[in-house]
Amino acid sequence: MERFYLITGDVDWIKKLVPYGVRLVQLRIKDQSEEVIRQQITQARDFCRQHGAQLVINDYWELALELGCDFVHLGQEDMDSADFATLRKAGVRYGLSTHDEAELDRALSFKPEYVALGPVYPTKLKKMKWAPQGLERVSRWKKMVGETPLVAIGGLTPERLAGVFEAGADSAAVVTDILQAHDPIARTQEWVEACKQ
Repeated sequence: MERFYLITGDVDWIKKLVPYGVRLVQLRIKDQSEEVIRQQITQARDFCRQHGAQLVINDYWELALELGCDFVHLGQEDMDSADFATLRKAGVRYGLSTHDEAELDRALSFKPEYVALGPVYPTKLKKMKWAPQGLERVSRWKKMVGETPLVAIGGLTPERLAGVFEAGADSAAVVTDILQAHDPIARTQEWVEACKQ
C-alpha cells in the first residue's frame, strides 16, 4: 500500500500533480453528469497508466468496471448497491470507508483491499456527522483490521504524518491540504518526500 494517497475531484488535478511522484490517486467526482464523469474517468485512467500511478474511482463502480478501471473506493451507502461478486470476478480491488465499529465489521466482511478511517482530525472538506477520530482510534482500528491496510483521512498535514503512521496507519489520504495549498505542486512534492521517511 502506498503511504501517500492523493484524493482529488477533477482529472485536471490528476494531470497537474501525478507527474510529481504521486503513485496512488483517487478520483472523487461529485455533482456532475454521467457524460462528464465518464470523460473524467477515461482521461484519468489513461493518464495514470502513462505515469505508472494507481487510479482509484470513488463511488462509480459500474462505470469503473465498464471503462476498465481496476480499483474503486466505496462509502457505506455505496456498499448497499455494489455488486462485490462482480467486482471480484472482474479483478477490481476496492477500499471501503468506515467511521465506527459497526461500519468496520461490515467493511471487513467484504474483504477489502484497504479500510479507510476518518476524519482523524477536524476537516474543512465537508460537514461530517462524526467527530474527529484521533490517533487512539487509528491504533485501535489497526489492531482490529490486522493485515488489512489502514488508510487515515481527514485533516492530515505533513506535520501530523509521523503521529498517524506511528499510530498504525499504513497510508495517509490527503485532499484539502494539497488542493487548497498556495502552491499545490510544491505541497505534493513535500508530501511525497514526507511519506518516504
